[in-house]
Parts: sequence; C-alpha cells; structure tokens
Amino acid sequence: MTVAGGAQRSADLRSALDARLQELAVEYNEAVAEMTMAGVVDAGDDVADLGTKAFSRDQELAVALSIRSRMDQVERAMERLAEGTYGRCERCAEDIPVARLTAFPSATLCVQCKSLSERR
Repeated sequence: MTVAGGAQRSADLRSALDARLQELAVEYNEAVAEMTMAGVVDAGDDVADLGTKAFSRDQELAVALSIRSRMDQVERAMERLAEGTYGRCERCAEDIPVARLTAFPSATLCVQCKSLSERR
C-alpha cells in the first residue's frame, strides 16, 4: 500500500512511530532499573520474604517483557513503512482501515483477519 498522503504522510507516520518507540524505551529502561534496584535492595532479606519478592519480580518481569513486545511491534511497523507495506494486512493483503491504524499504529492485520485469528 502506498501511504495515503504521500511522502509527507509517510514522514508523519515515521515521526509518530519513532516518538512512540522512544516513549516505550523510557518505560522499558525504568522497568529494568526497578528490577535491578529491587534485586540490590532485597539482598539480605529473610527467607519469609522470598516468596513475596519472587512474585513481585515475576510481575515486574512480565511488565518489562510486555513493553519490549510493544517496542518490537513498533519497530516492525517502521520496517513495513520503509518497505512500503505499512497499512496492508499481512494475511489478506487488503488495506487496513485508517481508523484501525490510528487506534493501533502497529497493526498488521485488518479487523476481519484479526477477528478470525482471535477465534482460533
């Protein structure tokens, strides 16, 4: 798909995706720093606290992994934009509606294909 609006629209999309990637990078770095700091602070705690702290670390790790996954999605969207395939459904090759891309800029599937994939 050629991005509607041409070069300017493509530049605007790239800028928006880059800004989102930077926001996510800050969130990710903060999450990793919190996990690192928690590990240092927890040193020397008694055995009774270990289960609770392990649970907290698991939650913090899940948050960091979720952020990293979103970063990967944005990076892939930027690659598709550079390749000229941004906005095209990876399953059916139809254009993804602008409303969907506005709501979820890293979407790779149109609404219909996404619905089908979620039913499985």
